[in-house]
Amino acid sequence: MRILIVKMSALGDVIHALPVLAYLKQAAPDAEIDWVVEEAFADLLMGHPLVAQLHRVHFKQWKKQPFSSRTRNEIRTVAAALAARSYDLVFDIQGNIKSGIVTRITGCPQRYGFTVDNTQERLNVLGTNRRIPMQAEDYHITDQYLRVVSAPFAFDFRGRDLEAQVATSGNDDEWARDYVRQLGAERVVLCHMGTTWETKFWHEDGWVALGRQLAEVFPQVLQLYSWGNADEQQVAGRVVQAIGSRAQVIDRMPLSRLAAVLKKVNLVMGGDTGVVHLAAAVGTPTVSYYRSSDGARSGPRGSKHRIIQAPMPCTGCFKTRCTRDVECRASITPDMVVTAIRQLTSL
Repeated sequence: MRILIVKMSALGDVIHALPVLAYLKQAAPDAEIDWVVEEAFADLLMGHPLVAQLHRVHFKQWKKQPFSSRTRNEIRTVAAALAARSYDLVFDIQGNIKSGIVTRITGCPQRYGFTVDNTQERLNVLGTNRRIPMQAEDYHITDQYLRVVSAPFAFDFRGRDLEAQVATSGNDDEWARDYVRQLGAERVVLCHMGTTWETKFWHEDGWVALGRQLAEVFPQVLQLYSWGNADEQQVAGRVVQAIGSRAQVIDRMPLSRLAAVLKKVNLVMGGDTGVVHLAAAVGTPTVSYYRSSDGARSGPRGSKHRIIQAPMPCTGCFKTRCTRDVECRASITPDMVVTAIRQLTSL
């Protein structure tokens, strides 16, 4: 049996989907499992022992140059590679138009996905022919993915050990070990401030106040600040400068190398962002905060993680803009974060 997973982006969502591999390995031990992913996130799945073939797509680039010969050739190549695999089952757990297109062109007779009410974009259903309704208990996004993938199997996903797994190479692990050792710190915390939505971001003053409090309460801890783009790098630089010698900005690195570094640090802090979810996937404790998104739906699960939900009556609104944004940011305080860290681990 050949199975295809269509989950192309974004970083956190791909990580949330990783447990479907563990499920399929248990439900169909002899199956070959392929995955379609955006090139930017391919490192997450490279070398994964449960992925037979990885199909890389470049939808962001294709949208910029939809009529170029390069775009047409790349699309034809991907379409031919998908058709050549003659899949028995295809699972679209992305739920948008582009994933529906990919799912449809596989030619697979059994194409599973979400019902129209659970898609990101309603036209997605044109790519699937078996649409699986969610159940009341399927609140966390990982359970929603598992609900779709488990539909053809008489094999309940609940109560099973279905951990996410991110493969890192021996070279990356060795590099990360040397990198953290050279920092010369007894304990290391990595902080990631950036998010995709402005309403998921905390605020610069909050990060400064938190960093100073951490330096006072946990003087043995070195704070590392990661970033994903030039704007985030500038914010991280200002925050680190305001905190002082117990904080530093780190260079941007490939996902595979970042994953290896996250394995070596003691704690990761941030909002609803891929770096936090990646840390959880490699087994590192996390403290994360949620404002417009809902930590119960998308936060890391388990005893090694603490979630701080903004104490606002409208929290989890999923708005990308809000007139109460400033009030919402201020509702999460540095004391809340420090309390969560104390509950989780002794730094």
